Amino acid sequence: MENVYGIEYSKPEVILMQDTGIGVAETAARTCYDSFSNSENEVINYIEDNMPDAKMCDDINDIQESNLLGDLAWTYFHHSILEHANLSFLVRGTSRGVLQEHARHRIQAISVRSTRYTMSSIINAFVASQGDKEFFIDKILGFNMFVTCDEGYNRLEISGMFDKLAYQQTKVENFEEISVAKSSLDFLEAFKGNSQAMFDALQDGKKKRNVGDAFKHIITDNVKVDMVVTFNLRSLKNYFTLRDSGAAFFQIRWLAQEMMRVTPTKYLNLIVKKK
Repeated sequence: MENVYGIEYSKPEVILMQDTGIGVAETAARTCYDSFSNSENEVINYIEDNMPDAKMCDDINDIQESNLLGDLAWTYFHHSILEHANLSFLVRGTSRGVLQEHARHRIQAISVRSTRYTMSSIINAFVASQGDKEFFIDKILGFNMFVTCDEGYNRLEISGMFDKLAYQQTKVENFEEISVAKSSLDFLEAFKGNSQAMFDALQDGKKKRNVGDAFKHIITDNVKVDMVVTFNLRSLKNYFTLRDSGAAFFQIRWLAQEMMRVTPTKYLNLIVKKK
């Protein structure tokens, strides 16, 4: 946890799921200059007069260092060859606010936990509360859904969610029908007056998967999101340069630092200046 402006925040977790190696990037660079025989990597030398087989491709992908890539990255700034290396990260526990910042990095593949299809537990808690705000707040606190760790602050967030849902409930005649699955509607009468029993029944019943269509507006940038993101090495260089900066939004700076921490040295040597 980290205290920022008087509020405690949790930091994201990151693992590197996949990386394609730097060997293909060197092969691309050697293709540009027709200089395979100059490589310190024997398997690259062989490509001068031969097409690599599957075993050689594995050896190419296992290359750990390349003098040529280092020269091109730091002396000649020929960065297009870095686009041939890709890294995929699994991120857990960053915020929707960070997601907005991430979207500004155009060249990436990103898949994010959907609010359309993953809000049913929140709406189940509201329906089951039957107007009891404290029941709703206590339930949502248990979901650990915010990057903020201050219970008082999070109660304010959840109270606001309750108020927005309660207001919408007065505006929509078929609120229950858009809130829970058709097969669960009978629970609303069967467990009337027993919020915990109704919540348990709704949770055990069929989920209304696209419930977020009606209720996405109730959550804020403070909500945690998970994502898988893939960068080519050139784009990752740009990302680290901008987001590991003191000028960056502190939450995306934390994420960039965690991504950098799990990025192997062979990539960092090509994209991060040694201090």
